[in-house]
Amino acid sequence: MPLLRPFVLAFLAARAIARALLDTLSPPACAACDAPVRRDRVFCQPCAATVVRTANTPDEPLAFAAFGGALAAALKRFKYGERPDLGRPLGHLLRGLVREEAPVVDLVIPVPLHPRRLAERGYNQAALLAHAAADELGVPLAARALVRLRNTPQQATLGRAERRTNVARAFVVRAPRAVRGRRILLVDDVATTGATFSACRDALVEAGARDVITFCLARTGEPSPAAPA
Repeated sequence: MPLLRPFVLAFLAARAIARALLDTLSPPACAACDAPVRRDRVFCQPCAATVVRTANTPDEPLAFAAFGGALAAALKRFKYGERPDLGRPLGHLLRGLVREEAPVVDLVIPVPLHPRRLAERGYNQAALLAHAAADELGVPLAARALVRLRNTPQQATLGRAERRTNVARAFVVRAPRAVRGRRILLVDDVATTGATFSACRDALVEAGARDVITFCLARTGEPSPAAPA
């Protein structure tokens, strides 16, 4: 064991230098307003105070927090502002939810974008979050297991009834054998009515999935009493 100590110290020193260099080249910043923060923080203190944790129940998508305040601002930047780099700090929040809920699953799958929209955006924000969840759970990520068949209008532009019609039968499982008999964690960035989650769950169940649990970073609706992120 004493022989290993110099190697351990060298590794720790190298890691500290790498982190210092990273902070110099890419200083950690608040995901909502870009104010300087510690690397282990997602939001600055004023922004964190606006993040309200949700009271999760089994009959709805499990979410880290209510859609509002700094979390809503960060998600809009992440999704529409060409900021895939925000996948790391926002993924950290989803990791926290995963640790709290400790779902027993075999596979993590993100809600997919249509290929045309993926080409326009350059990345699938749900897949970046799903990667963090899979890493936290130590299970495989199947980023391409689900396919979106239709380039549907964005859900945010539609009413409640229109959302369900919009995504009905819009998803299919690429390789049913990959999900058959497995417990799936389905991940998206935001849930409103749950229509997208429901359509994806239907496709996975039809393909033989044993169970589907839905996680998201934010959910619209009435928040629970404030609890800073």
